[in-house]
Amino acid sequence: MHFTSEQRLDDGVLEREFTLGEIPGILWTPASASASAPAPAPLILLGHPPLGLRKMYPRLADRARHSAAEGFATATIELPGSGDRPRWPAVEQARADLRRAMQTGEPVSDEIVDAVILPLVDKAVPEWQAALDALLSLPEIGGPVGYSGGVISIGIRLAVVEPRIVAAGFFAGSFVPRALFEEARQVTIPLHVLLQWDDEGNDRQAALDLFDAFGSNEKSLHANMGGHTGVPQFAGDAAARFFTRHLK
Repeated sequence: MHFTSEQRLDDGVLEREFTLGEIPGILWTPASASASAPAPAPLILLGHPPLGLRKMYPRLADRARHSAAEGFATATIELPGSGDRPRWPAVEQARADLRRAMQTGEPVSDEIVDAVILPLVDKAVPEWQAALDALLSLPEIGGPVGYSGGVISIGIRLAVVEPRIVAAGFFAGSFVPRALFEEARQVTIPLHVLLQWDDEGNDRQAALDLFDAFGSNEKSLHANMGGHTGVPQFAGDAAARFFTRHLK
């Protein structure tokens, strides 16, 4: 991990950009966290959709600052094929097919969903694990580790294969391949799942079926009225309490 820049935000949060090989990322640590602090800060990995870190930065930084106020360090990395990373023609074509189907009102086939999501999951999850290796080697950061938001299929795979992640907050707002439903049955960590009831791009019943499939003994579904971008502020407060309960 190589840090390329750092700045202290007005609330004292330290924001550092880094690269891990060719993968860009950002780490935020609370003002209280330092190499000489009595205890390292717990870590939350901030997932996001494949729109690029630059476009997602305002929302990610806002989430990071709220988490820092609770004493958490947070980090994110650029997803494959996004931002300044090399283009991914096959996945871009699949995304174009997905947009076309949604715009014309055609059913979105399992083949399109698989072509969009499965390659992303297969490539992104090992990168998240490599980032986690590097982040946990820093003296100011320690476990336990949580995962929050982003492409839910990536979160499902991480929850299955990465034992260092002990709790996850998912946003039920993206297509999920049928194969990931089977993996969801292997998820056993505590889950906090947010669902926007009127999300125009989300199959509500599929989201409910996925929640039912999760194998966790502790899982809660928080459904709110409104569309994809209408998440109420108190929903974020509930997610913060969830992570405080399980990571501290």
